[in-house]
Amino acid sequence: MQLTFASYNIHKGIGVDGRRDADRIVTVLREIGADVIALQECDYRFGERESVLPKAMLDDTPWRAAPVNKRARSLGWHGNALLVRRDIEIEAARALDLPTLEPRGAVSADLVVEGRRLRVVGMHLDLSGLRRRDQIRAVLRHCEDCDTPCPTVLMGDFNQWGRANGVLREFSDGWTAPAIGNSFPSRRPLAPLDRIVHSDEWNCHAAAVHHSALAAAASDHLPVKVTLELAA
Repeated sequence: MQLTFASYNIHKGIGVDGRRDADRIVTVLREIGADVIALQECDYRFGERESVLPKAMLDDTPWRAAPVNKRARSLGWHGNALLVRRDIEIEAARALDLPTLEPRGAVSADLVVEGRRLRVVGMHLDLSGLRRRDQIRAVLRHCEDCDTPCPTVLMGDFNQWGRANGVLREFSDGWTAPAIGNSFPSRRPLAPLDRIVHSDEWNCHAAAVHHSALAAAASDHLPVKVTLELAA
C-alpha cells in the first residue's frame, strides 16, 4: 500500500503579493495531488474562526475534511485541518490540545485503507520555541494511545530551523524524519520549517518540497510531501 502525504501552511490564503486567494490555494493542492494533506493556518484566528477555504469549494476536489472542527464554520482546530481523499475511510477524528503560551493545537485522524488502520496527525508548533518540545511530547503520547499497532504519520509546520536539533531530538527509535528540503520563505526557501515524520512501519520512496510558480506565490510556505509504502 503506497500513499502520498503532504503538509502545507497556507498562511490564511494570503500570498506573497498580499492577496487572499482561496482558488489559488486549491489549485496548488491539486498540483500536489496527495492522498492526505495537513493544512496549517486554514481558519481565521478571531470571531467565528471560519475557514479561509469555503467548504463548498472542497466539494469539487478529491478531498473531504476530517471532522475535527469545534466551530461550525471552521475547517479545523487552531487553524489545523486534515484533508483526506474521498475513497479513504475516516474511522475517527479529533482535535488535540497542546501545552502552549499561544493559540496552538493539533488534529488527528484514524484512517482505514485496504483494510489497514493508520493514524495521521497535523500540527503547527510553537513559534517561540519555549513549548515546542512539550508539544511534540504530547503528540507522541497521543500516538502511543492506540489499541492496536497503528502506522503513523506526523505532519506540519514544526517552526524548527535546525535540521537535527530542538524538537527533532524528541523522536527516538521507531520514528524517521526524511530529509525533505527548505520550504520557507516560499520565494527563496532558506529553512526546513515544514516536516513529515513517520513511524518505522513505513518505507519512504520519495520526499520533496513542491516547487511551482503558483506555489511560490500562493503562501509564504511551500508545501512538502512524501510517498510512503506500508509493508504487507
